[in-house]
Amino acid sequence: MEIFDNIAITSRIRLARNVDGLKFYTKLQSDIDAQYITGSVMKTLEEFDVFNFMSLKNLSLNECNALFEKHLISRELIENKDISSVAISEDEKIIVMINEEDHIREQCLEKGFNLYKPYRRISKIDDAILNSLPIAFDSELGFITASPSNLGTGMRASVMCFLPACKLCGKIEDIIQRAKENELTVRGIYGEGSRALGYFYQISNQGSLGLSEDEIIDKVSEFIYAICQQEKENRDYLLESDYASVRDKTMRAYGQLLHCYSLEEEEMLELLSQVKLGQVLSFIEITNDDKFQKLYYEGMSANLKEIFEFSDKKKENIIRAEYISSKVRELTKEV
Repeated sequence: MEIFDNIAITSRIRLARNVDGLKFYTKLQSDIDAQYITGSVMKTLEEFDVFNFMSLKNLSLNECNALFEKHLISRELIENKDISSVAISEDEKIIVMINEEDHIREQCLEKGFNLYKPYRRISKIDDAILNSLPIAFDSELGFITASPSNLGTGMRASVMCFLPACKLCGKIEDIIQRAKENELTVRGIYGEGSRALGYFYQISNQGSLGLSEDEIIDKVSEFIYAICQQEKENRDYLLESDYASVRDKTMRAYGQLLHCYSLEEEEMLELLSQVKLGQVLSFIEITNDDKFQKLYYEGMSANLKEIFEFSDKKKENIIRAEYISSKVRELTKEV
């Protein structure tokens, strides 16, 4: 929904699948089992769009972390580096992780608020995998997964939301409580176990047993719609009740990003989000939203190291400041 473009940033569908007869990744009996899963999935994906296949053991730890910072792989996949692989579509919207917590994790990410769009796309991949591999399924429990919370459809439907006004108005705890009451969960920018940084919150279903895919999507979508409405109202409230303070907060952050000499990673995320808040409140113009959104990971440690050489944190922070400052100057202007 375009009216919520600066609130619901991305929509993601993830499906968990396991091969029948094989133990979960922590107890795979041999590399042969891991290779069988990897080879079978890769062969299945050959009939679809062009995929970039990567075995994590062939990547440096920094290259793996750079993919994690871009939300293309999970921390668990890196932890299983010796046996895990990933297939990433050319547009980086479809990711199939192999030998993560589950044998296969299929996910599709789309910009904006529309969970059915990534679901339709990932379903084609899932159908092919279900037809080519003996996937573990029980008539009562549904798809058999490593975590009980994924039993049933094995689906996690999530939306990444930018909720600065809800945070500044003190409404986040209320949203978290309402989510629990609706059997949903609110996580940080990097999902389970991560903190909320820069006003970003990932909202998703808590379980999938006893619900169909459509029911899960509709349930999450209905909640997200209500949260988006609340965020819009809170943004209007901030402009009406606290204009000077909010404008000062965003413009100070803007000035810091334009003129800083040293910039730590977490500080960068917070300041970029203040500038983004300035955009949605019409204090600052961002000329290219997609390029600005990429700064959130381009300035992260591993991605920065893929471009520049540095040996210590002090040098890293100076390089980050110079890089982010130049990009913000290029992509923004004061209204």
